[in-house]
Amino acid sequence: MLACHDWSRLTAAERAALLRRPAQRDAAEVERAVAAIIADVRARGDAALADYTRRFDGVAPAALLVGDQEFAAAEAALPRAAHAALDAAIANVTRFHAAQRLAPLALETAPGVRCERLEVPIAAVGLYVPAGSAPLPSAAIMSAVPAALAGCPTRVLCTPPRPDGGADPAVLVAARRCGVGRVYKVGGAQAIAALAYGTATIPKVDKICGPGNAYVTAAKLQVARDPEGAALDLPAGPSEVLVIADHTARAAFVAADLLAQAEHDPAAQVILVTTSAALAAAVVAEVARQQATLSRRAITARALEASRAIVVADLETAFEVSNAYAPEHLLLEIEAPRAWLGRVSAAGSVFLGHWSPEPLGDYCSGTNHVLPTYGYARAFSGLALADFTKRITVQELTPAGLQALGPVAATLAGLEGLDGHAQAVALRLAALAPP
Repeated sequence: MLACHDWSRLTAAERAALLRRPAQRDAAEVERAVAAIIADVRARGDAALADYTRRFDGVAPAALLVGDQEFAAAEAALPRAAHAALDAAIANVTRFHAAQRLAPLALETAPGVRCERLEVPIAAVGLYVPAGSAPLPSAAIMSAVPAALAGCPTRVLCTPPRPDGGADPAVLVAARRCGVGRVYKVGGAQAIAALAYGTATIPKVDKICGPGNAYVTAAKLQVARDPEGAALDLPAGPSEVLVIADHTARAAFVAADLLAQAEHDPAAQVILVTTSAALAAAVVAEVARQQATLSRRAITARALEASRAIVVADLETAFEVSNAYAPEHLLLEIEAPRAWLGRVSAAGSVFLGHWSPEPLGDYCSGTNHVLPTYGYARAFSGLALADFTKRITVQELTPAGLQALGPVAATLAGLEGLDGHAQAVALRLAALAPP
């Protein structure tokens, strides 16, 4: 159950241990297992994928690629309300991400020196959609929408098969609505390896996007370190949330917000940081009450083993704790939350006030729910349109521009001892000199 701690009574070492993520404890074992899977997929291709699918998913699909009949059956299987909800979510996510387009950039940095920046789509992207204990059609939307807006020519999606050998119908409908034509029924680290290096069935991509468990995240990091592999969007592993709450918060709301993330994964972590000991006690009781009503209470129970309620002296300390932890999701259930937004320096996505529950960000507000975990929010941002494009810079100099700026480059080349650099400039300056 959710354990309470008084921050002021803890040593520095105890505080660091309190904020440690559970998934990091077996990181070395995960790294070794993932490295072996990647090597096997590179060596045996589709045969290795079939073996791992039988081993981890307990099924052997007749084909990895989803066919037209399965897409049609998925459309027919979903009720009208589900179609409407997917369409509403896609519309909001599209609006928010379309607004992220950058205007063309071109300017003269000096007379006769023109610099530009071009945005071009990444040629081939792989989209990963988890489906372990629960299918996530929302994850398909979050990566497929910006990939389509960016104009990536090749967009393929991998998702684990269900026990019947098919892909989740809602994931298929979301993928098709977002313009993804090729969906493969394979999951886990083996799917990441297939996307990074290609097999006879699955094409190699240049970048892999989407969330996943600790094994998927480790696989993305490993293939991104390999020049022959594929880049990654960001480390997005097991879900996590940190709630900062004061005396104005409702215990029932806070407990529900914590449980909403705990039900994702046994390795998820949820943390309450509050200035009110009374609220902390009420939330602990409310978590116990609400958890008993949930269908995934076995999963939430395991996640709660590594979860915390921390009582602090004031909101200043609360934000220090939050920034040290750098949560994937940060909920500010406090009085005047916007006034405190400037204190947030490390978080994937922030939810302001008592009426902004995190599931709205997961599904349909418009922001992206593929967010950095493990504390990577200190340096990484959530998935965005820019993750599906490359920025290419251009420069063009007139003869006059070169005559004015070339000596600067030649001097700097001399400072660095790079006479070849200086010569590339000097030869042109000499050609422009009057006879």
